[in-house]
Amino acid sequence: MSDQPPQAAPPPGDPDPSATPPVGPGGAAPTGPQQPQGWVFPPTGGYPAGSGPYGGQPWYPGAPVAYPGQPVHGWYPPGHGLDPADLLVTPPGAGVNGWFGRCVGAVRRGWRLLLPILLLTQVLPAMVVSMLSLVVDPSAKWEESMAGDPAALPDTFLTDTVVLLSVVLGSALVFGFVQSLGWAAGTWVVTRQAAGQPASVGAALSYGVRRALGLWGWTLLMSVIIGLGVCLCVIPGIYFAFALSMAGPVYLFERQHPIGRSFRMFHDRLGLLLGRVALVAAAVIVGSGAASMVEGIGTLPFGTTPLESPGTAVGVLVVTLVGAVLALPTHLAQLVGLVVTYAEQRAHEGPVDSARLAGELG
Repeated sequence: MSDQPPQAAPPPGDPDPSATPPVGPGGAAPTGPQQPQGWVFPPTGGYPAGSGPYGGQPWYPGAPVAYPGQPVHGWYPPGHGLDPADLLVTPPGAGVNGWFGRCVGAVRRGWRLLLPILLLTQVLPAMVVSMLSLVVDPSAKWEESMAGDPAALPDTFLTDTVVLLSVVLGSALVFGFVQSLGWAAGTWVVTRQAAGQPASVGAALSYGVRRALGLWGWTLLMSVIIGLGVCLCVIPGIYFAFALSMAGPVYLFERQHPIGRSFRMFHDRLGLLLGRVALVAAAVIVGSGAASMVEGIGTLPFGTTPLESPGTAVGVLVVTLVGAVLALPTHLAQLVGLVVTYAEQRAHEGPVDSARLAGELG
């Protein structure tokens, strides 16, 4: 009988010290601490090694996820180039709250510069188009012509329609250049302020002049594509409007392939982009609808020929101005919402911050 005391059993989970030690390459004993056979890091909880509830995501290998396709907000690898406190770029996983907070922050920082820019480039052109429409509006002439035979078309129906459409579409095309100037200038202000760089109305308009022609051209092409889609039972037009929503920012920041890039962004992150743009579209529809309603109701008391006397002409001008100003928040929401959405899309593609985006604007 041996006088040696009995050996204590190893704690559960520890390797058995009496087991044959593993052999390294060439028969040499392995160096460093050893783990039990079959042990993996991190523990997979019964899932195959490398999978499980904390599998890596495409945006960065090994990132923990809150739900499929979205990393946990606040987790970023060292040297990732993403700043969770960036004032413009919403990092992956921040969700709609992070996006909305950056939109509100951009408005608070830039409204003093953005309001005059949008008044000059969006509100004023819209008011001019409305007044020109009243000048060539043939409604009063048609009512007089149809007094004898309400079922017959006015004698000048075709001519008047062509003139009206020519004036409205022609003025919209001309002022579209001014509006493109405003979108470029506003994007410049939002981005530079988020990066902590100086910005002014004059410098923003100067930048807008340099980018307006190219942005205007791409906007015309997108309008044609969306218009053709609307003619094909409306639904394709809605799809094109969402799929092309990033084309303007893509042109301003990247200046190449804006339509193709916008389509790719839309399809790569369909749910995310669709949700953000839908929120922007809802704000624009509600705001512009309210402004149009106010303008329509306000002009009713002045009749179908309000420009025939100075009093009614001034009244219609004031109502039109009020309606155009009421639409100003919709322009602001559209500008800021799309720029912040574009910045978020870029964050899902790779490291980016406000300073880099400001540099890309040129």
